[in-house]
Amino acid sequence: MNNLIVAVAAYLIGSISFAVVVSAAMGLADPRSYGSGNPGATNVLRTGNKLAAILTLLGDAFKGWLAVWLVVHFGARFGLDSTAIALAAIAVFLGHLYPVFFRFQGGKGVATAAGVLLAIHPALGLATLLTWLIIAFFFRYSSLAALVAAVPHPPSKHGHGHGHGHHGHGDHHRHGAKR
Repeated sequence: MNNLIVAVAAYLIGSISFAVVVSAAMGLADPRSYGSGNPGATNVLRTGNKLAAILTLLGDAFKGWLAVWLVVHFGARFGLDSTAIALAAIAVFLGHLYPVFFRFQGGKGVATAAGVLLAIHPALGLATLLTWLIIAFFFRYSSLAALVAAVPHPPSKHGHGHGHGHHGHGDHHRHGAKR
């Protein structure tokens, strides 16, 4: 039951479209009505209002971070485990993509996914954001930056692999390498 509550709450948090909210608060047109039609920071930037775009980006990242961070830091008190963290991450992301408050017309989820990653693994989240910023700055394509930043890092970088030079079980013997 607790996992269901987490999933629903995270989905509702994700359903808050900061592009629409910020644009309305700043007297700008609904971002779904111009440019790509996507309610995200890149499309809001097309208005020429950099502050609105930055607030959209930060709001979308914050909601992803918040939904997961709350479960990571307070979930154990309520008997929640890593399953609840995963559900919160997926649900907040899906809420952004298909927001119930905005006729299920959401954004691409790049900033929200970055927020989720920051809550789960801050160092990897920061590395991913830095990658996105560098690619976006030099190539001026947010979608390209998102794709490059989403490329998985080598498993050894986040502690799941066996480090550099390991070729699999038994391979070190066949290649004459000593451990």
